[in-house]
Amino acid sequence: MKRYILALTGASGIPYATSLFQALLEIPDSEVHVLLSDAALQVMHLETDCRPEFFAEQGGFVYREQDLSAPMASGSWLHHGLVVCPCSMATLAAVSNGFGNNLIHRAADVTLKEKRPLILVPRETPLNQIHLKNMLEAARAGATILPACPGFYHQPRTIQDVLNHIVGRILDHLDIEHNLFPRWGI
Repeated sequence: MKRYILALTGASGIPYATSLFQALLEIPDSEVHVLLSDAALQVMHLETDCRPEFFAEQGGFVYREQDLSAPMASGSWLHHGLVVCPCSMATLAAVSNGFGNNLIHRAADVTLKEKRPLILVPRETPLNQIHLKNMLEAARAGATILPACPGFYHQPRTIQDVLNHIVGRILDHLDIEHNLFPRWGI
């Protein structure tokens, strides 16, 4: 069984998260555990028609940020990677400074200490020096910083094509095969 954790925080970019969730569900013999911050619920309401129930209805396991007794709060709970998508600058700051005051921050901290893949997908522009410093510190601690900056060499025609490029790059860093976009030079 492969377990993946997807954390949604209060940055713009919920469509990236829902597309990633659906791609992770398609992996045979896998579980997807979804962590929702309160701010993510607000952004979800503003950006999409998606509601929190969607994740459970599709077969995901859903946790709120206050649930510090959830399994991923412990290093003994095995998983194959945590993706924070979208990753707010507040979450980035908490992760880069080792704060564990909610489930998302704690799960990220545990993921780093256990040397499992942690992928942070910031969706903010422009970036100030504090954001850049926090990205550098998180990267030094072992996180992959994968900004939601889609490429256009694959000539996307739809918004889903743009989403697929970032989702595909995330899957690449989780070592999951996919065909969400054509690769460069192929």
